Formats: sequence, structure tokens, C-alpha cells
Amino acid sequence: MSELDGPVVSARILVVEDNRVNRLVLEHALRREGYDDITAAESAEDGLDAMELVQPDLVFLDLHMPGVDGFTFLAEVRAAQAPGEFLPIVVLTADITEEARRRALSLGATDFLTKPFDRVEVVLRAKNLLASRAAHRAVERERDALEERVAMRTRHLALAQAEVLHRFALLADFRDDDTGSHTRRVGDYSASIAKRLGLPARDVELLRLAAPLHDIGKIGVRDHVLLKPGRLTPEEFEVMKEHTRIGGEMLAGSDFPVLQLAEQVARTHHEWWDGNGYTGLAGEAIPLGSRIVSVADVYDALIHARPYKEAWPVDRALAHMAGAAGTQFDPDVMRAFQAAVAAGEIDEFAPVTPAAVTIPAFAERTESALLARRDAGAAA
Repeated sequence: MSELDGPVVSARILVVEDNRVNRLVLEHALRREGYDDITAAESAEDGLDAMELVQPDLVFLDLHMPGVDGFTFLAEVRAAQAPGEFLPIVVLTADITEEARRRALSLGATDFLTKPFDRVEVVLRAKNLLASRAAHRAVERERDALEERVAMRTRHLALAQAEVLHRFALLADFRDDDTGSHTRRVGDYSASIAKRLGLPARDVELLRLAAPLHDIGKIGVRDHVLLKPGRLTPEEFEVMKEHTRIGGEMLAGSDFPVLQLAEQVARTHHEWWDGNGYTGLAGEAIPLGSRIVSVADVYDALIHARPYKEAWPVDRALAHMAGAAGTQFDPDVMRAFQAAVAAGEIDEFAPVTPAAVTIPAFAERTESALLARRDAGAAA
């Protein structure tokens, strides 16, 4: 990258000119001012080859050359240029018509020099254009540094929020799961099922983060109901059902997609495919995330002990759930779950999902939500 070294710009300059005398005049004028890194090309073809090797900071270009002309050179260089890059190209000409000037400008010419060259003008044009390029590159560096700082802060925000979500989910988990791992497993199982269903990677990871909050409403259920070592009475069951409403209300009103999904899952993960769930919601009217979490939640609850039940053997749990496909569970979700089990993706002993897997998607969604909220406020 070029920098300013006192009065001399340490720059790479490419001269594309088929006339030897003109090339020498340009080179001599530039070298007298300390510009030593000069490459000369006798044709547009050689100039295009030199562009890749030299990566110049400034180009002097003759328009009228045999074979490939300067117009073609301009078009190819600008087409290959990175978006936002500022590369000054000065067109050299003895006599240019208005039509040719407009064509050169439309193809990306920055400036013009008239032959025969005035050496002072050559040097002044070079200094001014190279100073502009150096300033442009400085702005680019500052922009890149700013973008990196914003990205880093967004990642830190996402990491903090992901940890808060995890700890928030544990509030309910520790009430009826001594290990405190139920929420993590439901999140991982749900992500495996979602992936098998072909959901986009971003949605898979969003569900992995949202699913653990499915039972957050149990915070509001009294211990004598939640931890009862036996079958609930009809009245107690009605109290237990309240955890979906409580959880939904706790999570309602968020601008963040992960909490919006968590609210949806908390409210509807006890709905049945045939409509015999908590509120009677049925079929595809039940959000897909909730249908997925329902399968993951029931499976994990069956194979682990609770104060009111013993752990079921895995084979018994799988057989029971297979028999509930089409009634309690969405058949497509059940098939995806069974495929994930067969592939070893549903594993209660799997390590905790690394943050490196879940955070990028969450960070992206978090940043998008913040920007959307900002734009909505500005529009209002």
C-alpha cells in the first residue's frame, strides 16, 4: 500500500504508451521528482499483464495504440477492479474529440494529459492523484478497522446474551432436573431434528438457542404440583398447563428473533398434531419450531428420571414415540427424529455445544434485529 514519504510519494506507476519518446519523457519527469518505481508497457496487452504483476497506484494510458486500444484497456481494468477501489488512470492524448473524451470518462478515465507533455503538469497531476489515492486508502483502512470493532462488539454482545439465555433456562431446569442438563439436551436434539428437516443453518442454530427456554414458565408453578411424586389430579394438571402461558408472557415483546422464537415455543410446545394438546391447536397451525421441540422434550423427559417417574429405557421410549406419530407428533418431524437417532446425532452424553457453533448465527440475527429496530425508529 502506498504511503506519503515527505515530499515524495513512494508509489508504483505504470506507463502504457507505444511511443518510446513519450515514455521516456514521462519517466524522466517522474524520476526527477523521486518516483523510482515505474513500469513501462509498449502496448495495451503488455499493460494488462503488468497490472496484475505491478498493482500500480497510478496509470498513464495512451488511448490510440495498435491492436488493443486504450478504451479496451480501461474497460478491462475497471471491470476487474474491486468495488470501492480508487485507482487513478490518466489518459494521454495529442488531440481528443469530445466523443472520445466522453467515452474515456464513461469507461473510468480519471484525468487527461495533452501531448506534448508539460513536465511540471505531469508531476503535479501525479502528486495530486497519488495523494488522493493515499487518502482514499487511509479512509478504507479506518472503515475496515471500524467494521472490525463493530463486529467484535456484536460478537461480545451475542456471547453475553447467549450466556444469559442459558442461565435463564437453568432457572426452570433445576427445579425438576437434578443435573440441569435437560435444557441443553433439548436444544441440541431440536437442532439435530431441524437440520434433518432441511432448515437453513441459521434457523437450526437459532432453534438450538431458543429451545432451552421452552419450560421457563415452570418458574411460576408451585412445587407441590411440579414435583409431585405421582399422577396429577385434573385440577393440578390445569395448574401445570399454566407454565406455557407464563413462559410465553415472560418472553413476549422482544425485538430479538431468538426470544421471539422462544416465546412461540414456550407457548405451543405441548400442542398435539391431532389437536388434543393444551389449547387444541393442531397440524401445521402449530409452529414448526414447537413441533420439533415437542419431540425433543418428550424424548429427553422419557429417558431421564423425574421426581414423579423412573427413567425409561431408550428402546421403550422410541417405540412409544413412534406409536404417537400422527397423533401427538408431526409425522415428518418424527421421521427426522428417527433418522437423527439412527445416525447417532441424538446423544444424551454429547458434550455441550461449543459457542463457536451457535454464536455466529445468533450474532448475525442480533445485529440484524438491532439495525431493524434503529431503522424503524428513524422512519417513525
